[in-house]
Amino acid sequence: MTAADFDSLIVSHSQFLHPYAITLTHDQEDAKDLYQETVMRALINRDKYQLGTNLKGWLYTIMRNVFINKYRRSKKIKFINPDGEYDDVLYPIQQQAQNNGWQQLRLREIWTAIENLPHAFRLSFELHYTGYKYHEIATMLSEPLGTVKSRIHMARKILANKIDR
Repeated sequence: MTAADFDSLIVSHSQFLHPYAITLTHDQEDAKDLYQETVMRALINRDKYQLGTNLKGWLYTIMRNVFINKYRRSKKIKFINPDGEYDDVLYPIQQQAQNNGWQQLRLREIWTAIENLPHAFRLSFELHYTGYKYHEIATMLSEPLGTVKSRIHMARKILANKIDR
């Protein structure tokens, strides 16, 4: 089989790849990138294709492997774009410096805001925050369920206003 014959065979079977790419990525642009990468790899590795085997299955396998490899790579690298000052800069996760100062400051600010809530709101909110369900809180506090939900909602609104930056 000549290279031109193989290329035309790939093009004729590639119409089935685009819907599969969308299924994998759930995004039109990522699907286009995945489709292009798959066709490129198929053309580069035409010598590995054995004539008579299922070409469509071979292309699907290439696409799936490309998708899996990109997914694994994305888990190892974190994309950072600080306020658009730089283009996307890649930092391997293993080389990131940990700075817990800002997190501790925010956490302290949040807990201070929670402590400053009115007692009824704070008690309902803290119980809900620790994992109790609405009806369990209502039973513990001997309050109607609607009152508990309302207090938790109001506590969230107050906290959002105090902590918002």
